[in-house]
Amino acid sequence: MKIVYAIPNCNTVKKALDWLKANKLSYAFHDYKKIGITSTKLTDWSKEIGWEALINKKGATWRQLPKETQESITTQKAAIALMMEKTSIIRRPLIEENEKILVIGFDESEYKKALK
Repeated sequence: MKIVYAIPNCNTVKKALDWLKANKLSYAFHDYKKIGITSTKLTDWSKEIGWEALINKKGATWRQLPKETQESITTQKAAIALMMEKTSIIRRPLIEENEKILVIGFDESEYKKALK
């Protein structure tokens, strides 16, 4: 079963969910805001794709951080602490199946390759 890790009110997430529904792909939805995320899961993802790829530096949550906080995120440990505190900073959606990341973000051509 595919698991979509995200927050429901994000436009990118809405596009991704619409694509999944249109292509009749089943999934479970993991809402960061309601369920949270574990440091173990973030560590696993960091090992798989790197912690830098998990942080959305284009989003409002990152931009609203004080410059000194942004500059302090230089290690996996610091990044994971930040992602646990501010789950909105995690790039989304992240789709996982069998403990492996399939895609992160939304790009229709990537979805066609990775999910069909």
